[in-house]
Amino acid sequence: MQFGKLESINLREVWKKEAYEFTPWLAENLSALGEALGMELELERREADVGDFSLDILAKDLGMDGYVVIENQICPTDHGHLGKLITYAAGYDASAIIWIAESIREEHRQALEWLNQHSDKKTNFFAVVVEVFKIDDSKPVFKFRPIVFPNEWQKVKRQQANTDASPRAEAYRGFFQELIDELREKHHFTNARLGQPQNWYSFSSGIPGFVYSACFAQGERFRTEIYIDKGDTDQNKEIFDELLKMKKTIETEVGSELSWERLDERRASRIAVYREGSIEKKDQHKEYQKWMVENLLKFKKVFNEKIAQILKE
Repeated sequence: MQFGKLESINLREVWKKEAYEFTPWLAENLSALGEALGMELELERREADVGDFSLDILAKDLGMDGYVVIENQICPTDHGHLGKLITYAAGYDASAIIWIAESIREEHRQALEWLNQHSDKKTNFFAVVVEVFKIDDSKPVFKFRPIVFPNEWQKVKRQQANTDASPRAEAYRGFFQELIDELREKHHFTNARLGQPQNWYSFSSGIPGFVYSACFAQGERFRTEIYIDKGDTDQNKEIFDELLKMKKTIETEVGSELSWERLDERRASRIAVYREGSIEKKDQHKEYQKWMVENLLKFKKVFNEKIAQILKE
């Protein structure tokens, strides 16, 4: 057996300019970063304004519906970027702050560890090293290696201690923890790792402006849905109307009659399928989860194809 030689590549050999090459590349590969951190990341915008400053990347954590601020460097971390991270986090009331660099200086690692220990549980700091390798003359490959992350990320399946959460909120957390574990491990549908004490969970579609969700609704019902919100009311309604023209085909492919909710009083629109049930019926949770998994997989298969067709046209 002959083995190749694994070689580490200097980041400057791959991306010569941080702002014009590395940041755009990172924005296009947020799914890989999310996979490394166990998060569902979706790009909001690059060079997002914060007063007189400009944040490299603003993203959304779909599982927590919170902003994520990302600063990147193709060099070792420095004090200036640490200050920027705090400023940007305050400006967007971010739920996650991610610092990506060639290497993390020890004093900066300690600072982020301290922030994780002393900030509330809704604010999480990450430090990630990006590495590039090749074997002999192969194409280069990249890897995101987390260096700093909150304690909850270390023991994903541990029940989070949250004295403020009600028994109902804890029931939601447990339900969605099992759901996302199955979707991630069996179906590779999501990168998410932590259930939250909330009655819903959203997942990336891979197409900006469209998310898939599982949700307990009012009236002892629950649903799976595709939620359309590209940030513009007219565009959202136009896309919904184009999908509605395909109603018969879509419902045949999904295998269910759907609820077509244009939501004219809101910016966004929704297409969903409902079923009776409530979080209190614990003996039926496995059945609910099976139904949600089946429909989320169907929705993504059917709607991603139709949406790509509409956007192309």
